[in-house]
Amino acid sequence: MILIDTGIVLLTIAVMELLSWAMHKYLFHGPLWFIHKTHHQQRHGWFELNDLFSIGFAAFSLWLMWLGHFTLDYRFWIGLGITIYGIIYFIFHDWFIHNRFKAFKSTNRYLMGIRRAHKMHHKSTEKNPSEEFGLLVASRKWFKR
Repeated sequence: MILIDTGIVLLTIAVMELLSWAMHKYLFHGPLWFIHKTHHQQRHGWFELNDLFSIGFAAFSLWLMWLGHFTLDYRFWIGLGITIYGIIYFIFHDWFIHNRFKAFKSTNRYLMGIRRAHKMHHKSTEKNPSEEFGLLVASRKWFKR
């Protein structure tokens, strides 16, 4: 049973990367741009309107975990996978890429490639054009030395 539960968590993390990419490209840079644009502008405080998306994902994952916690069924493990993806998002995106805490430095080739891809994404402060919508996966061109 532990292998199945671990598999559900890992599969959920992978699906979250795909789902996040699609939502970022087609919703956040589409009809939800009025919220997401705050992330492409100069921040005037610690929070931005775009943080509502993270709060929504957190609420959804907690709800799933609550529904599944009585029997530790698949809903709990999916919720846990979403939560772990959220933690990865926070560490990668908010802490490492955007330096919200000014404490995370690295010269790791993978991390620097992800940072370059994300910086290219933020090159435009407009809805379009934009590229590189993923968090953990980016085009090979950003990983060249």
